[in-house]
Amino acid sequence: MAITSNASTSWNGPLSSGSGTTTLGTGSSFDLTWKARAEEGGASTPEEFIAAAHASCYAMALSHALEEAGHAPESLSTSAKVSFEPGKGITTSVLTVSGKVPGIDQEQFAKHAEEAKAGCPVSQALAGIEIQLESATLES
Repeated sequence: MAITSNASTSWNGPLSSGSGTTTLGTGSSFDLTWKARAEEGGASTPEEFIAAAHASCYAMALSHALEEAGHAPESLSTSAKVSFEPGKGITTSVLTVSGKVPGIDQEQFAKHAEEAKAGCPVSQALAGIEIQLESATLES
């Protein structure tokens, strides 16, 4: 059975001086402006939502991969940085991950981290951009 998530956006005015609000299906709302998107600052951006989706999906994919390999993680810390260039669009998503995983070494952790990057459903949805794994660090 498919699970459907939703969000809506209300926009007022022209792109350059207008503003909007995006509301997630859970009820959380975020202000939007073109200035925040093109110049960094002041409001949320579509890329921030994509980064949140990528970081959270990737953490779940890596947790699953580690558990399937017999190394259930105690904790994972994942972030994503999604880049937007006006005129070009979304260009990259850079994932960073560290974790505390008993019974595994750094090489194994990095291997599972790379595999999870490819298997993550959001990574697959973002196949049109470059996806990097900047660091995969096993905490001791």
